Amino acid sequence: MTAILLETRPEEGIAPKRGGHRIFACALAAGALLRVAVMLGYDTAQLYWYDSFTYLDAAVHMRPQGAFHPAGYSWFLWALWPFHSVALVAAVQHVMGLGLAAMIYTVLRRRSVRGWAATATTVPVLFAPSFVRLEHSVLSDLQVMFLVAAAVLALMWRREVSARAAAGAGLLLALAGLTRTAAIPLIGVALLFLLLRRTPWRRTAVLAVCGALPLLTYAGWYAQHHGRFALSGSDGVALWARTMTFADCSIIEPPPAEAALCPNGTVVDAASEYVWAPGASLNRLPGDRFSHNDLARSFALSAIAAQPLDYLAAVARDTSLAFTWEPVAHPRRVGVPGGFPHGSWTLPEEHRLIGEVRREYDDDIKGMRSVEPFGSILAAYRYPWLLQGGPLLGVVLLAGGLGGVLGGARRREALLPWSFAVALLVGPVAALGFDHRYVLPAVPFACMAAALALRESVTSPPARP
Repeated sequence: MTAILLETRPEEGIAPKRGGHRIFACALAAGALLRVAVMLGYDTAQLYWYDSFTYLDAAVHMRPQGAFHPAGYSWFLWALWPFHSVALVAAVQHVMGLGLAAMIYTVLRRRSVRGWAATATTVPVLFAPSFVRLEHSVLSDLQVMFLVAAAVLALMWRREVSARAAAGAGLLLALAGLTRTAAIPLIGVALLFLLLRRTPWRRTAVLAVCGALPLLTYAGWYAQHHGRFALSGSDGVALWARTMTFADCSIIEPPPAEAALCPNGTVVDAASEYVWAPGASLNRLPGDRFSHNDLARSFALSAIAAQPLDYLAAVARDTSLAFTWEPVAHPRRVGVPGGFPHGSWTLPEEHRLIGEVRREYDDDIKGMRSVEPFGSILAAYRYPWLLQGGPLLGVVLLAGGLGGVLGGARRREALLPWSFAVALLVGPVAALGFDHRYVLPAVPFACMAAALALRESVTSPPARP
């Protein structure tokens, strides 16, 4: 990977010297050592009930899930299924994490950002425990970041976006959307980016077609299994939960069928918790909660239309939790971002799905535990919260946005990763609620945008002829 970077010949005058990449090579090597320590420090990958097991179940049976998750991540797990090892899944994801840092660095170097500044941009991805722990977990977040970064690399590889690059970016963003639906709006952001740059319409159309076709094809596959042309069966339930923090049925005046979904006095500490709260109005209806998805969506849209300012205030309030001096536990049961955990964690063996996944995917699936001496070493590892989120994230976003808007034509390129960062940060909050885990995909692209927006102060000197 490093050898490929050393041979990269940027367009804007970076001297093709090996010494220019030494700082990043050292950082990449240190990041690799940290990941080796994580593989040695825990006896298996981290699995979460219930997300990890639904991903693995969909991978074994190759079918779209009926509730929250599209099948994009399950396709990745299916590709590794012949090895029957969730530990191997974690190892591959650690390599992808290093690849994510390499792609960020490559984009910035091709835009003449100095090596030290481009390397500094990759520090959260390489060294923040939250990112490394995602890589070590059977969760879809790392794949989304990897695919979106690859799309940015395709769009910014050259000054003029070729038809091949547009097609590749469209496919990559579609795959990201099929991994997590929060990434689907990025296709529209990329199209707007091409239009503002006056890219020939045929190339813009190529991106639109390559972005839309996989989504439409998947929706047809989903309809075959679940009788509904959609990407998931939970969008209405999620949006209903979002409205429970502000909905006032005396203002909404819903029809009788929807009135059953009005707030009933149940109070939880985060909007997303209403999905699972036994006393919430949705969960008091007969049948499975997701069987009422269409009714929940109708109620939520009515609530937003009747109380638009309340909805925007709720989204803004939750989004602001990403910028606090100290991380806030939201929801409380999830906790706050921290270092590497130490101890042992069991699985809820009473659930039938766990036994099925163990039998069909990896018979060594178990609760994770620390392995000494590496477990204690990782527990002592410290990474400042402010270097990952908090006010510094707000400053980075502000720098990327203002620099892209107020700067010259060269700086306006920062608006592509900046828009991706904002969409990835605000989208999940607007659709469901805030979770610190949902902030992480925005961080690499916010940092990339800030480096591009401040490029006049961190650009490399011109190369010798």
